[in-house]
Amino acid sequence: MWYAIMSEDVSDSLPLRAKARPAHLQRLTQLRDEGRLLVAGPHPSIDCEDPGDAGFSGSLVVADFDSLADAESWAAEDPYQAAGVYARIVVKPFKAVLP
Repeated sequence: MWYAIMSEDVSDSLPLRAKARPAHLQRLTQLRDEGRLLVAGPHPSIDCEDPGDAGFSGSLVVADFDSLADAESWAAEDPYQAAGVYARIVVKPFKAVLP
């Protein structure tokens, strides 16, 4: 089943993101390579694709997991979580309808 992992960043998270980004992307790449990733990306802090120093306010990952508990466990082990990037993570079941 698909699960949406919605994360909110702490204030001024850009330096923390930069340090943990390679490990974070590696885990997402693994999900993609396994055919389990629907979409993933950050939420820019401003209305712009490249927010520069404004940074990001959070992230969204929609991926396939066997259970809610598995999705929550995966989210808890995210390198951004370990690096202190995220203030909060919410994981919910997701039903893909379109496109």
